[in-house]
Amino acid sequence: MSLLSLKTMQTQIGQYAVLHDVTMDVPQGGVFVLLGRNGAGKTTTLRSIMGLWKPSPGSVTFRGQDITGLHTADIARLGIAFVPENMGIFGGLTVEENLILATAKGTFDPDRLQRVYRLFPALETFWTKQAWSLSGGQKQMLSVARAIIEPRELILIDEPTKGLAPSIIDAMAEAFREIAEHATILLVEQNFEFAKSLGRDMAVIDDGRIVHRGTMADFVVDKALQDRLLSLSA
Repeated sequence: MSLLSLKTMQTQIGQYAVLHDVTMDVPQGGVFVLLGRNGAGKTTTLRSIMGLWKPSPGSVTFRGQDITGLHTADIARLGIAFVPENMGIFGGLTVEENLILATAKGTFDPDRLQRVYRLFPALETFWTKQAWSLSGGQKQMLSVARAIIEPRELILIDEPTKGLAPSIIDAMAEAFREIAEHATILLVEQNFEFAKSLGRDMAVIDDGRIVHRGTMADFVVDKALQDRLLSLSA
C-alpha cells in the first residue's frame, strides 16, 4: 500500500483552477521526485497535501487515512513535515529557538539532536546565532532540520537547492540520502541533476495534471521524454 495517495485531486486558488484531477501514489521509503516546469503545479500539490489549500473534489490519503479535510496542524501531528520553498524559518530567532519551536514539547531528543548536528554541522557552530544572519545554505539546512528534529514518516520538500552553491547542494544531497533511510521524502525540484541523483520513483506534472509516472532510472535514460516533458535540452 502506498504511504501517500492523491486521487483526482483538484485545487482552485481564487478563480483559478491550478490542479486538475491529480492522481499520484508515493510508496513508502526513499525519495519520490515530482518534476515539472515553472508554474506546472508542483508547489500547489505540496500545499494541498498539507491542507494549506483545500482540494475539492478529490482526496489525499496518508497511511490509508483520508486527511483531505484536516487542518494543517493535525496533518503535521500524523507525521508529515513540510519544508517550503521560502524555508519557513524565523529570522529573529536563534537556530536553537527555531528548532525548539519545531518540537511538540519544547525539548530535544538527544539522539535526534546529535543526528541533526551530524547532518548539518554548521547548525551546531551557529547554535546561538539568529537565523537571519545565516547564509542561504545554512538557512536551508535549518529549514530541513526543523522537519527532522522529531520523527516524521513523510517529509515534503519544495525546491531545496534554489540559489545554493554547488558545494552546498552536494552536502544537501548526502543529507537527504541519510534522511531517506528513515523517512519518505516527496521532493519538488527544478535541478534535474540533483533530483536524478536521489530519486527512486518520480512523476511529472504539467499544467496541473500528472502526465508521466515511473522510475527515475527509466526516466533518466529516456532523453526524448525528458525533452518533451521538461525541455531539458533547451
